[in-house]
Amino acid sequence: MLGFLFNIDGGYLEGLCRGLKSSILKQSDYLNLIQCETLDDLKLQLQGTDYGPLLANETSPLTVSLLDEKLRETLVVEFTHLRNQAVQPLAEFLDFITYSYMIDNTILLITGIMHQRPMLDVIAKCNPLGWFEQMEAINMTLAPVELYNAILIDSPLAPFFVNFFSELDMDEMDIEIISIYVDAAFSKDAENFLLLWLIVIFL
Repeated sequence: MLGFLFNIDGGYLEGLCRGLKSSILKQSDYLNLIQCETLDDLKLQLQGTDYGPLLANETSPLTVSLLDEKLRETLVVEFTHLRNQAVQPLAEFLDFITYSYMIDNTILLITGIMHQRPMLDVIAKCNPLGWFEQMEAINMTLAPVELYNAILIDSPLAPFFVNFFSELDMDEMDIEIISIYVDAAFSKDAENFLLLWLIVIFL
């Protein structure tokens, strides 16, 4: 019975995923790419693939950072489209994928504050898959609790970070320890989510 109803919620997404899979570069494409001596040669080789439009409007000389930016933009657009079309439990699973990047971005922002780096420069280095609106509210003068209240309290990351911001001062933070702790807590939540849905599916 579930098979008959699959297309209602999952048919379009399956079609999208099949299309994305078919656009992945083949071994022959990679063999051609490794022979490229410049990024302009690489652009020429990519024109015959689904990646061709990425650089079609870019003029020479191309840079690695530009290529990286274009690839990230495309990934975010395609991922966001998949997420917007998804229903539960797939929607929540896709959200969990973004949480990992949100955690990395938050750790990067904390590090930026500790080292007095310009926030615009730090935000520019954040992974776009982990972007959330509250990140724009951060500034160099925030104290730890203010940082939590400004960018995390209304985000899905709040439960992972709350203990650190309530008990430690910014100067005392060991970013590596925080990162390890938060990653472990996130992994546990993700594992529980997956186990729950595996039980639901197979019962």
